[in-house]
Amino acid sequence: MSALRVLFLGGAGMIGSAVAREAVAAGIDLTVVTRGEHRRPLPTEVRSVRADVRDAASLDAALGDDEYDAVVNWVGFAPEHVLPDVDRFAGRTGQYVFVSTCSVFGRPVPQLPITESSPRRHPVFGYARDKLAAELALEDAYRERGLPLTIVRPMHTYDDTTMIFPVSWTAIERMRRGEASVVHGDGTSLWTLTHSSDVARALVPLLGNQHAVGESVNLVSGDILTWDQIHTTLAQAAGVREPLLAHRSSESIGREIPGWAEVLQEDFRHSILFDTTKLRTLVPGFHPRVTFSEGARRIVAWHEADAARRTFDDDLSAAFDRLIRNG
Repeated sequence: MSALRVLFLGGAGMIGSAVAREAVAAGIDLTVVTRGEHRRPLPTEVRSVRADVRDAASLDAALGDDEYDAVVNWVGFAPEHVLPDVDRFAGRTGQYVFVSTCSVFGRPVPQLPITESSPRRHPVFGYARDKLAAELALEDAYRERGLPLTIVRPMHTYDDTTMIFPVSWTAIERMRRGEASVVHGDGTSLWTLTHSSDVARALVPLLGNQHAVGESVNLVSGDILTWDQIHTTLAQAAGVREPLLAHRSSESIGREIPGWAEVLQEDFRHSILFDTTKLRTLVPGFHPRVTFSEGARRIVAWHEADAARRTFDDDLSAAFDRLIRNG
């Protein structure tokens, strides 16, 4: 039996590199197209192709007439990024996988838990709005032109090398000093975190899976946490048993730290949890392996291994102090 042939458009970032490792372990013949700069190492078994995914001539020249069992677009963030693929891969792939985001679901969510059929709507949050527009354009191509589409939606994914935004190493150091870290809202809204290795274990079995064509699938874990628990779990992994937390509104944080305003007010302030029935149906036996307690210990260990990774942002710390001082 020949190996499944899969093409990644992009895919050298945090999630893509984890999926690449899982795909190679599963025996997939994987080709990855990037502009040459791999942010994360890819397995040696991966065939790397250098091209600009946004440049039609560059991409067409690099791919030639090759055909693939599945094509995964990791770098589509708006309709104009994905619609050229409809013509490019017509008749050349059995499955086109668009990596979207669970942020496309409307906030506030009218009913929990979220399923793949929950309402999608995001007129304000630019990232989610554009991803949703890309989903809708591709769904039209599926219905009208036969694009063999599968939409997958990760939700707040992390790995050992990342912090859980808006928590930062600055927040960890403050809590170690006995100073408070600022938490949006009252810290009790619910959130879902998924380790990149678990996203990979969910996604790889969908590649070449004809039952997934025409479907959208939320790639999420069942690890439901409050934002207080997220801060506390990271603090405890860093040796702080009872961290100090100061709760402030998303609006007040956004005024003090403008770069945080949109994501806090339009996304993170809302409680989010998911029904994973469809994922477990399409990927029998799937269950996440990395709890956030374990993930937090890995994050702290990675940062502790090299002082250069433990950046302290004086401006952010000062903003926290102002928020705490002004109530």
